[in-house]
Amino acid sequence: MKSKYKSGRSVFALIVVCLVIFSFAADLFNIQVKNNKYYAAQNNTESKYVVELEAARGEIVDRNGNSLVTNRQGNSIILNAVFFPSQKDNKKRNEIIYNLIKLFEKNHEEYAQNLPLKITKSGKVKFSGKKEDIATMKSADMLNLQPYATAQNCYDAMIEKYEIEGYDAQTALKIGNIRYELTRLLFSYENPVTIADDVSDETVAMIKEDQQTYLGADVRIVAYREYVDSTIAPHILGTVRKINAEEYNERKDDGYKITDQIGESGIEQACESELRGTPGELTITISKDGEVTQEVTKKPIQGNTVVLTIDRDLQVLAQNRLQTVCNQVDASSSAGAVVVEDVNSGELLAAASYPTYDLNDYYDKYDQLIADPRNPLWSRFAMGTYAPGSTFKPVVASASLEEGTISADTTFSCGGTMMYRGQKFKCLHGFAHGSENVRTALRDSCNIFFYNCAMRLGISKIDEYATDFGLGEKTGVEISESAGVLASPENRENNGGIWNAGDTLQTAIGQSDNIFTPLQLANYCSTVANGGTRYELHFVKSIISSATGNVNEKTKSVAESVGLSQSTIDTVHQGMRLVATSGGPYLVFSNMKTKVACKTGTSEVVVNGVKRNNGFLITFAPYDHPEIAVSSVVELAGSGTETAEITKDIVNYWYQNNTDAKTNQKVGTLLP
Repeated sequence: MKSKYKSGRSVFALIVVCLVIFSFAADLFNIQVKNNKYYAAQNNTESKYVVELEAARGEIVDRNGNSLVTNRQGNSIILNAVFFPSQKDNKKRNEIIYNLIKLFEKNHEEYAQNLPLKITKSGKVKFSGKKEDIATMKSADMLNLQPYATAQNCYDAMIEKYEIEGYDAQTALKIGNIRYELTRLLFSYENPVTIADDVSDETVAMIKEDQQTYLGADVRIVAYREYVDSTIAPHILGTVRKINAEEYNERKDDGYKITDQIGESGIEQACESELRGTPGELTITISKDGEVTQEVTKKPIQGNTVVLTIDRDLQVLAQNRLQTVCNQVDASSSAGAVVVEDVNSGELLAAASYPTYDLNDYYDKYDQLIADPRNPLWSRFAMGTYAPGSTFKPVVASASLEEGTISADTTFSCGGTMMYRGQKFKCLHGFAHGSENVRTALRDSCNIFFYNCAMRLGISKIDEYATDFGLGEKTGVEISESAGVLASPENRENNGGIWNAGDTLQTAIGQSDNIFTPLQLANYCSTVANGGTRYELHFVKSIISSATGNVNEKTKSVAESVGLSQSTIDTVHQGMRLVATSGGPYLVFSNMKTKVACKTGTSEVVVNGVKRNNGFLITFAPYDHPEIAVSSVVELAGSGTETAEITKDIVNYWYQNNTDAKTNQKVGTLLP
């Protein structure tokens, strides 16, 4: 009988042999598969690596070729794995990084600091940054810690992982930031990592002159986004930033790298595929003798030029006039928006929001901008929704005339109030207008007239026409926008409410649940102006290929044909013309060379317990042959008439300055 002891030794020996074999297998896998390229570089055979070269983003210009967003050349500092010490030599890596940090701080350069940790004055380690950044730091690919790990746990793990012992806590954290950046951005031969952006020529010279102290550091000439005037159209142009982990995972199959830039908002985001250039390639060859040569084997191609529909000077005018009027109304609280549209194409000629911001300050002042109670980052022309007040009345007039529930000569008597199902409804300001037809009712903004229209027409028809005019629906514009809300029994019930008969009357004067964007109001006004054709709104006029110079023109797209009769069009136009000549804003519009037609509106809001009114105005011009439409809203303005000065200056500019003789910049020679 065999000894149990001998049997146990045999089993133990077998286990040891298996462990040895497994260890050799793991080393073999590490050398031949996982880190094949690294070990190949250590060999005496020639090795080649391809590094992607970033392509400049395309430019953005206005409709006349005036540059809005361009690029400038600058220097970034990268770490190149071909020359940088290997992963086995953490001490040397840390020494070089510390040398670079001292240089950066001496020359006041900003460098990578994305590790979400900070050390307080008392020496305590705390988390900083967003929750998702902290979660990434603790993940298996980074510090490999449990979700409940403390900030001190993370700091200690960083020190151990990168062997940063021997430095004071603040210095260790600075070194750890760059080491963390190398890990986060998958530092390798094919993927150099940028550790400092837009550095001075002095820093560049010092790194190039002392390559031993800064071993592995190199200078890369890159394109940085630049604005001709960073205050022009920030809500339209949008911003660019480094791609995040989630976006990278979604887009890596499309050729994106973890170090790439990506459009974050506005046209930069909407036209990402056009603006993003085609990366080039730098081939690095390491001979068997260790000699390194680099050659650009594929030149990067800049992204395409995006031509916008906006007119730069009109945009500036709209922004400045909007700011002036808002500050005149209430410099601490008023806000607003203005939109200018080509009524025959859906092209947006200008779109301004106030308060606004400076694109150059966006990232530096982001926390301050987010905390600002006036929400300067909020695009009020696209995302802001407002009860439109009496600007809704031309919809009801068009529907009533088209359905035959009234004629151009139908009159209703306005005594200032009316009773409906036991409830008193008031006219505007309680005025008694007497006998009103649809033209004079538009001029006087007579609620009683439109209450009567609503009773005859019904909510279903009101909503049908309002939908055709694009109210309560997205306009199709390229940037983010709100759909708003069109008042209806279905919408009310879906939100847990009850639709009452009086709501139909309130809807007819632009109240009830109606909330629309200034973009929608401009597009609706354009549809009224051109006789019933609603176009999809757009900011992009054309795309110019940087490779071929070919121009891909955006074609206008009809979203809806309302199908209004000529008599309906004429009657509504005549009523809106009366608003301009003898209604609220006639004093502003009376001395204009260009005839306009318009409709004012107000809606009540409560600010700090006080009832106030927002003011609205929709306008088209010229009256006889409409070409442009303008919608404006000024919060707390009291009435739409107070916004008329903005519209007057816009119309005067367009017809005094917008001529074919305007000189375009160089890129404009490619424009049709």
